[in-house]
Amino acid sequence: MRQPFDLSGRVAVVTGANTGIGQGIALALAAAGADLALVGRTPAEDTAAQARDLGRRAELIAADLSSIEPVARIVAETVERLGGLHILINNAGIIRRADSLDFTEADWDAVIDTNLKSTFFLAQAAARHMVAQRYGRIVNIASMLTFQGGIRVPSYTASKSGVGGLTKLMANEWAAHGVTVNAIAPGYIATSNTAALQADETRNRQILERIPAGRWGDPADLGGAAVFLASDAAAYVQGHILAVDGGWLAR
Repeated sequence: MRQPFDLSGRVAVVTGANTGIGQGIALALAAAGADLALVGRTPAEDTAAQARDLGRRAELIAADLSSIEPVARIVAETVERLGGLHILINNAGIIRRADSLDFTEADWDAVIDTNLKSTFFLAQAAARHMVAQRYGRIVNIASMLTFQGGIRVPSYTASKSGVGGLTKLMANEWAAHGVTVNAIAPGYIATSNTAALQADETRNRQILERIPAGRWGDPADLGGAAVFLASDAAAYVQGHILAVDGGWLAR
C-alpha cells in the first residue's frame, strides 16, 4: 500500500528553484521521492546536484517567467524529458519596493506579470495535462501579504492577494477532475528577496519581535507543507492557503 506522503514516481515542476524557497521545496519533494523539472532564468545546478544525490532525476528548464511565452514549453519539456507531470510548485516571483506615492508603472507591471499572470497561465497549462490524466497537485506560493497590506510593496501585495483568489477559483473549477489547488503563505523567510530587511537593524528587530517563534524562517521550513499539499495525504484539501510563518498571523 502506498504511503500517503510518498511521492515516488511523481514528477514535479518547481519554478524559481535555484535558491531560497524554491530550492528548499524542491529538495523536500526530492527527499519524498519526486523527480524534478527545475525551471528558472538561472540554471538550478546546485539544486539539481543535491536532488541527484538523493537518487532523483532532475532536469533543468531555462525559462523567463516575466512573460507567459514559455509556459506551454515548460509543460511539454517536462513530459518529454521526465515522462509525466503530476505536481506544479508555482514559486517564481519578484518584488519591488517604493512608497506608493512614487511607485512606477514599470515596477507594477514587472511584478504583476511574473507573480500573478505567469502563475495563472503556467497553472492553466499544467492543469490541461493534469485534467486529462485526472490527477494533479498545484501548489502556489502566496504570502503574508495575501492576508495583510504591508508597506512599500503595492504591486507585490496586489499580486499575492491575487494568487490567493486564483488558488480558490482554480480549486473550484478543477477539483472534480482530480486536481487539487492550494497555496503556501510563507512568513518572513531568510532569502535574497528579504536581504534588505534583514540588513536593516530597526526593521529586523521589529520583525523578530512580532514572530512568536523568535526567528526568521529557513527555506527548508516550507518543505513539509509542500510535501503534504503535493501528496495523496492532501487529496481532500482544496483551495486552502497554508501559512508557514512562525506564528506571525496568530500574533
